[in-house]
Amino acid sequence: MDFTTELKGKAKAFGADLVGIAPLERFASEPPQRHPASIFPGGKAVIAVGRRITRGTLRGIEEGTNWNSYTIFGYNNLDDAWVAETCYDLCMFLEDNGWEGVPIFPHPPEVWPQGVAVAPDRPAPNVIPDFDFAAVAAGLGEIGYGGFFLSPEFGPRQRLGLIITDAPLVADPLFQGDLCGDCRQCAIQCPLGAISEEEFSEVACEDKKIQVGKIQEELCRKCQNGAFANRYHKRGKPERKAALCARTCMVALERAGKLENTFENPFRKRPQWAVNIWGEAGIMEEGEGGAQWRGCADPGSTAQGGK
Repeated sequence: MDFTTELKGKAKAFGADLVGIAPLERFASEPPQRHPASIFPGGKAVIAVGRRITRGTLRGIEEGTNWNSYTIFGYNNLDDAWVAETCYDLCMFLEDNGWEGVPIFPHPPEVWPQGVAVAPDRPAPNVIPDFDFAAVAAGLGEIGYGGFFLSPEFGPRQRLGLIITDAPLVADPLFQGDLCGDCRQCAIQCPLGAISEEEFSEVACEDKKIQVGKIQEELCRKCQNGAFANRYHKRGKPERKAALCARTCMVALERAGKLENTFENPFRKRPQWAVNIWGEAGIMEEGEGGAQWRGCADPGSTAQGGK
């Protein structure tokens, strides 16, 4: 068994649902403050691992009745304990075989700099690679129009960990599928209008080019539809994997039959509740001009989780 295959098997044994290898050459377009080589100049590859956010973890937010389960099982503990443990165990495996493994925690790269450069040729701390870009570079999937990483296994339902290593690993090919397409449901269903349906930027990794919608993060910070403040830094991007936009993305991918992780029953069975920019509860209704927010005064309506 070659070392790359053995390492991937160990990653799965350590709890990873996803594992991919990205050569450092695929980060050529990244600035020094996000480049893995700024952290480990002797590194040759980035190992990206992912552990799934279970669909049931999102159920309470989908029904509008429980946020706590997601914060523990889909966010805090999944990052701090389970993904971190997978990375730690994989680093020990690398070091037991004579190679260095540098684990990277998902602090928000957008808050750089957070210190003073120690030399003219080095960026100031903290250098943090873009985790979503690294997952694309490792062949695990693509970045969706809504700005969250999508895998063919789980859509937006995973959390990522990164390890920079000097081990001579075989790189994975870039994902060549098309999960997002022209769906735009993440933008259409946002009751705050935070994701533009027309304006977008382009992310490129080698020959793979991805369109990402323009996102007004100041509106996301006001979202009461499953988004959370970034718990690592107040200037970090809001946490949106449980927000209406990401859940709608997951629903659209499931309905289109694009995900490998399938279920006996659909996730969404009724109009989705939504809280608008003024803090009023309602539902998102489909119309000729797209989805429209409609308020519901009846406390037993679908906007309040009733039937």
